[in-house]
Amino acid sequence: MIVKDRMVLTTGYNDTPRGVRNCGEGGCARCAGDAPSGTSHDTCLCIHAEMNCVIQAAYHGVSVAGGTLYCTYLPCLNCAKTLLNVGIRRIVFEGQYPDPLSLELLTNASIELVRSAEEGVPR
Repeated sequence: MIVKDRMVLTTGYNDTPRGVRNCGEGGCARCAGDAPSGTSHDTCLCIHAEMNCVIQAAYHGVSVAGGTLYCTYLPCLNCAKTLLNVGIRRIVFEGQYPDPLSLELLTNASIELVRSAEEGVPR
């Protein structure tokens, strides 16, 4: 979810695009296979929750610039690039994602990264 001024602006989820069978129904062959986490994104039909937050904001005409993203894992590289361009300034996450380039990009862009345990966010 993306929050700004203590208000939830958007929420997101991991799944296939609108109108496509979801993963549980066989909508994405990559997810139904045995691809390790963080790999084969070029063949995956799914949209990460972080990206869905940004898409939902665009769909409803809501600016998320200056907002905070709360997510389970540090975003992947594709999501990180998008989050930088929409102006997310802070990311609160619980666990690492197997994408060291994402961490490097977000760190170099001076995005505030906070582990949820450090912030006291309930699990």
